[in-house]
Amino acid sequence: MINEQKLLELMADIEADNVERTISVNKTDKFSEAVCAFANDFPDRRQAGYLLIGVKDDGSPNGLRVTDRLLLNLAALRSEGNILPLPALTVQKITLSSGDGDVAVVEVLPSDLPPVRYKGQIWIRVGPRRAIASEQEERILTERRTALATTFDACPCPGSTLDDLSLELFLVTYRNYAIAPEIIAENSRSVKEQLASLRFFDLETQRPTHAGILLFATDPLRWLPGASVQFVRFQGQQLTDDVQAEHVFSGDLLTVLSGLDDFVPLQIETTIEPDTALRERRRATYPTVAIRELLMNAVMHRWYEGSSTPIRFYWFADRIEIQSPGGLYGEATPENFPRQNAYRNPVIAEAMKVLGYVNKYGRGVLRAQEALRQNGNPPAEFTFEPTFFLATIRRAL
Repeated sequence: MINEQKLLELMADIEADNVERTISVNKTDKFSEAVCAFANDFPDRRQAGYLLIGVKDDGSPNGLRVTDRLLLNLAALRSEGNILPLPALTVQKITLSSGDGDVAVVEVLPSDLPPVRYKGQIWIRVGPRRAIASEQEERILTERRTALATTFDACPCPGSTLDDLSLELFLVTYRNYAIAPEIIAENSRSVKEQLASLRFFDLETQRPTHAGILLFATDPLRWLPGASVQFVRFQGQQLTDDVQAEHVFSGDLLTVLSGLDDFVPLQIETTIEPDTALRERRRATYPTVAIRELLMNAVMHRWYEGSSTPIRFYWFADRIEIQSPGGLYGEATPENFPRQNAYRNPVIAEAMKVLGYVNKYGRGVLRAQEALRQNGNPPAEFTFEPTFFLATIRRAL
């Protein structure tokens, strides 16, 4: 966050390459491209970049009155998932003491996981202007990430090689979702470089990252023994009751996610209730969307590094329990959950968004709760422990 004095300095420095000025208030593509470019920090200054809305090219204010709607739209640039990986940004309104109006300031921090893309394209700052990165510029950003990556999913997987991945799965399926078609058409990079650009391969060690193993390995469990979902359906309400059905979802993450998507609706029962004197209506015991959102949340946030325990998806006669290894992460606490989000596995989170298994970042639990309310179920309950996270969904009354 900056003060008015710092803002005035940024407005006046019209040659700065970490500042972009605009008087537009509704050009979302332009705003997103600017955020993407600042997050990539191609000059490698490791300093914030600033998008100033309400400032002319010559550095003077245009008398804008910043509304709450504008601030909300700017903040949504982070959560909507078109800029990947998630940018670290803040949004504020500064009212000029001169009486010349307001300025909306978007402050963007350099990413630890470059290259950052907006709708499949990599934007960078070249002096005072924006541009799409060339293949050489993309390589520079990719190589820079090696020294910056700190999360487990972005680090190389010891002992693995390119031969452990299904390159067809990457080239035919994932790449078409993640990269803009025109970039693919012009591509002359090796498969290793393409994987590395998306954080699935480490060029320095010549090994896939843990995210690459999870997404594309022919046998992810060889490297990450806990990378599966264990489903058990019990006839009663206790773990000691007879088992009605069980299944293990394993393999590459695309197979696991699509398998869960197909499987969950088949487990849901419906009840028949009177609607009017002449009609009846059917109501599901659980809303599919709530189970799906909480399962996706478990896969995205689970602790892959230190646990060989699968995600437990247990279906009892009166409730569903989804238990994921690893407690809350980062800034998230029991007091601020689910309003505050932190991503233990940002590369996995990005992949799930690219593949369409995540709608908007930070909305999954809220969507689940709303679906439960509309279906007549009690709100989901959450248990937070240092070693696991448990979500409990009660059957509709």
